[in-house]
Amino acid sequence: MTLLSPAKNKEVAVAAIQAGADAIYIGAPVFGAREKAGNSIEDLAEVVDYAHTYGVQVLVTVNTLLHEDEYPQAVRMIEDLHRISVDALIIQDLHLLDFDLPPIRLHASTQCDNRTPEQVAKLRDMGFKRVVLARELSIDEIRAIHEAVPDIELEAFVHGALCVSYSGRCYISEVLAGRSANRGACAQFCRMAYDLLDAEGNEVLDEQGEPIHQRHLLSLQDLDRSAYLAELIEAGVTTFKIEGRLKDAEYVTNVTAYYREKLDALTHAFPHTLTRSFTPDPEKTFHRGATDYFLHGRTRPMANWDTPKSTGEYVGQVLEVRGNTIRVRLEPGIVLHNGDGLTIGSEGCNVNGVDGSLVKVNKVISGQPSVVSPLYRNLDVEFIKSLHSERRIPVDIEFKETEDGFALRIGDKERSFSYPKEPARDAQKALATIRTQISKLGDTPYIARDVRVESQPYFIPISVLNEWRRNTII
Repeated sequence: MTLLSPAKNKEVAVAAIQAGADAIYIGAPVFGAREKAGNSIEDLAEVVDYAHTYGVQVLVTVNTLLHEDEYPQAVRMIEDLHRISVDALIIQDLHLLDFDLPPIRLHASTQCDNRTPEQVAKLRDMGFKRVVLARELSIDEIRAIHEAVPDIELEAFVHGALCVSYSGRCYISEVLAGRSANRGACAQFCRMAYDLLDAEGNEVLDEQGEPIHQRHLLSLQDLDRSAYLAELIEAGVTTFKIEGRLKDAEYVTNVTAYYREKLDALTHAFPHTLTRSFTPDPEKTFHRGATDYFLHGRTRPMANWDTPKSTGEYVGQVLEVRGNTIRVRLEPGIVLHNGDGLTIGSEGCNVNGVDGSLVKVNKVISGQPSVVSPLYRNLDVEFIKSLHSERRIPVDIEFKETEDGFALRIGDKERSFSYPKEPARDAQKALATIRTQISKLGDTPYIARDVRVESQPYFIPISVLNEWRRNTII
């Protein structure tokens, strides 16, 4: 089972890896479906080297549709990506397969609209090793694809923003703004406000009899399938993908850690040690609300007509509004801090001070709620400060005598050192010193697991032991 996290750049790639991703996906210099998330070959080479230290795969997105004169540039770039040892390409434009590409693993992007067994079988026959399934599929449709085409890997989105259109089949941005989503330039018309009109041009009324006027009618809530990972595994999914190649390191750290915990509870297969200073909670970073979309049929609510922005976590109720002061009733355990971001209806503000149930905010709140209204926090400054995750590779360490000195093995790396054998005055202290010094792996990617000292107690200066350890672990 592979947890696949997004990376906007080197910084976010490191955050994803440290939070527990098995693989990351990141934009190529050009021709990625997020034109603002491109990365140079030099930066990608650094990401690959860093990721491979932890056994993490790097998938690079080259998933736009290309113009005819762009194919030579794309092929040269793919050759560069192969040279720096990226693990796979995620592509949409199938004409790329007509060119002489290097032997690099290919994944079919969700932009290919992979919705039927016939489509997936065709992609397998073309040489793809994995398909990224369309988000709209139900659990039964996913299972049917796996049963019909069991010899191709299935990757499914489990978290993040949703397009209101079929993947790869949205043309509204191109038609209205000349910015093609299939060229990585989506203008996000689905996040804008609209009036809903009938055939005669009259505004349609909602259930309360109010005109549906300037509402975010196409803005879907975010995908959250964290409760259904076992079902997805049973249906044949092997890679669980978090959307968000424009998201910051805080979001990626939090959401990756959240799904790492969920998957580990099911598989117990993660080989590394993770240390965190926070409890993962997807509502604590960018969060529009949650939907499992069509996984179990058409379920509600899928959309949020009030706002396309992050609503965050529910923290209580607004009882009264007076200018820039609100009186609240908070949920048990909730504490507000200066700088926290709040959402009241469709209006956002920041906390400037808290005095019991009275909260001063940085703006005058328009609209005086006549009834109790929900209060959400979309920025928890203390939680953001706490976000830190550290990943280490457990290694066994062995120190032993050789004929002319000593040998040190750390994991699969071993070095021998010629050195005089001077018996120690204090045998117990000498052996403890050896054990302590060879175990100090510091800020390396490793952490000591089993440490064995198979040597007589000799006096070896700490500086020498430290040098041997550094030379071995390089």
